[in-house]
Amino acid sequence: MSALTLHANTAGDLMSAAPVSLVDTATVAEASAFLTERGFGAAVVINPGGHPVGVVTKTDILHHARHAGGTSPNDTTPVTSVMTPAVYTIRVEAPARSVVEQLLELGIHHLFVVDPSGIVVGVISPVDVLKKLR
Repeated sequence: MSALTLHANTAGDLMSAAPVSLVDTATVAEASAFLTERGFGAAVVINPGGHPVGVVTKTDILHHARHAGGTSPNDTTPVTSVMTPAVYTIRVEAPARSVVEQLLELGIHHLFVVDPSGIVVGVISPVDVLKKLR
């Protein structure tokens, strides 16, 4: 069996551009509908300046629903109260090796790529890395 080679030099080479995001004023009901309609497991939550403030996942919403006695289409709980307030980011020009190291060391499924001003411009998942292995 031959060794696989990663055919990417930077985070920008690995990322999926224009990731989906939710504004930090969204409700749990809006986040639930957003993720369900698009078939995504997670979305970055951004502030009015476009900077990431957290990540909301379907799992976050399920935990909320379990503790709140169920989530309704009218759940006005702020998404900021159920999201994970940590956003793991990497600069677009970071070496691809750093991306792989961070995904493994942190045990995360989404690494958000930011431009020099801190705006999210892409996302990298383990699947994005696998697509570049040959």
